[in-house]
Amino acid sequence: MYSAFQLGKKYLRYYFTASNSKGHGIHSPFVFDLVVKVLNDRTDYAAYKEVELQRSFLLGNETIIEVEDFGAGSTKGLKKQRVVQQIAATSLKPKKYAQLLYRLVNHFQPTQILELGTSLGITTAYLAKAKTDAAVTTMEGSVAIAAIAKENFRTLSLENIDIVTGNFDETLAATIASSAQPYNFVFIDGNHRKEPTLRYFEQLLAKVDANTVFVFDDIHWSKEMEEAWEQVKQHSIVTLTIDLFFIGLVFLRKEQKAKEHFVIRF
Repeated sequence: MYSAFQLGKKYLRYYFTASNSKGHGIHSPFVFDLVVKVLNDRTDYAAYKEVELQRSFLLGNETIIEVEDFGAGSTKGLKKQRVVQQIAATSLKPKKYAQLLYRLVNHFQPTQILELGTSLGITTAYLAKAKTDAAVTTMEGSVAIAAIAKENFRTLSLENIDIVTGNFDETLAATIASSAQPYNFVFIDGNHRKEPTLRYFEQLLAKVDANTVFVFDDIHWSKEMEEAWEQVKQHSIVTLTIDLFFIGLVFLRKEQKAKEHFVIRF
C-alpha cells in the first residue's frame, strides 16, 4: 500500500495530465458520451439521499463486532474486533464514487450485477437502487459485516440483492456457476492484491459478454494494484479502459477494433 504522501503525489500527477473532465479533446464518441451523460451528470437522484442517510447511521454506530479479514495484509482465519463506525469511516466508498456507480448502472441498464466486496452495503445499495429489477449478487468475506449489510438492505427496502458470505477463493467459482445469465456489470472491490484480482477477473470472464462493464476499485492503491491494472488493460479481451485514478472502468466492446486507454480527470 502506498503512503498518503506517495498517493498524493500520484494523484497530483494524474490530475494535471489527465484528459479534460468535460470531454473536450476526446475523440471516441462512446467515451465522450460517457463523460457527458454519466461522469458529469449532476442530477440529484432521490436514491442519493436515502443511501447517504443510511451511511450517516453507520458512521454513528458504535457496535463492536468480530470480523474475519480476507483482504490485502490479512492473515487467513484471523478475527479481530472492529467498531462499525470505524469500518464505515475507513472502508466505505466515498459518496462521489458510490454515486458514480449508481449513474453507471442507470446508464448501461444491466440485468445481472455482481459486486466483490459488500462491506456494509452502501455501494451495493447504490447498485441495486439504480435498477431495481436487476439481479444483484454481492459477496462479503465477513459474516458479521454481511449481517449488518443485510439490515441496511431491509431498511432501504431492497429486495433484488442476494448476498454470498465467505472467502472469495472458496465462494466465487460456485457463485459464477450458479448464475444462469452473464453478468453485465461487475464491481471488484474485495481484495487489493495483484494475484487474486487478476485471478478473479479471469474467472469472471467465463460468465460475461461483450456488453459487460467491469469496475476495478483502488487501481493505484499499491504497486501491486497498479501492476494488476496494467495487466487487465493488456488482456486480449479488453478493448477500452478509463482510468479515473481511484477506480478504473473496463469494456469488452467487440465493435471497437483497436484498443484505447483513457485517463480522465474526475
